[in-house]
Amino acid sequence: MVRAVGLNSPLLLGFEAIERALDKASKSASDGYPPYNIERIAASGSEPEILRITIAVAGFGQDQIEVTQEESQLLVRGRQQEDKAREYLHRGIAARQFQRSFVLAEGMRVQSADLKNGLLSIDLVRPQPERVVKSISIKETE
Repeated sequence: MVRAVGLNSPLLLGFEAIERALDKASKSASDGYPPYNIERIAASGSEPEILRITIAVAGFGQDQIEVTQEESQLLVRGRQQEDKAREYLHRGIAARQFQRSFVLAEGMRVQSADLKNGLLSIDLVRPQPERVVKSISIKETE
């Protein structure tokens, strides 16, 4: 398999990290379980803009879900223990383990995580970019 490199321009310098992040994101999107939504919540007043990830985790309790941020990656893991005392005649609710990962931009941070009605909501705060203008001095050489 030949990998297409999208940032292969000589005018784009130092974007190797973005290329690696794109590779990570494409690998993590292969499994569709559990389903999730991502929504943008506009800034209001002094509150910054929020990105909210909502993951359907029906059947998982708070103690069976782990949310971690490792460098630029948000990882959500779910593990359920099999209840040997139950005898199912039909089992249509998935009880499998999962790991869902999201690649985060530099400076993104998790503000909160809530579990309600089988939905895990994770709020991320987007950093406010600073506009930096820097004058570069030019030396004259002979």
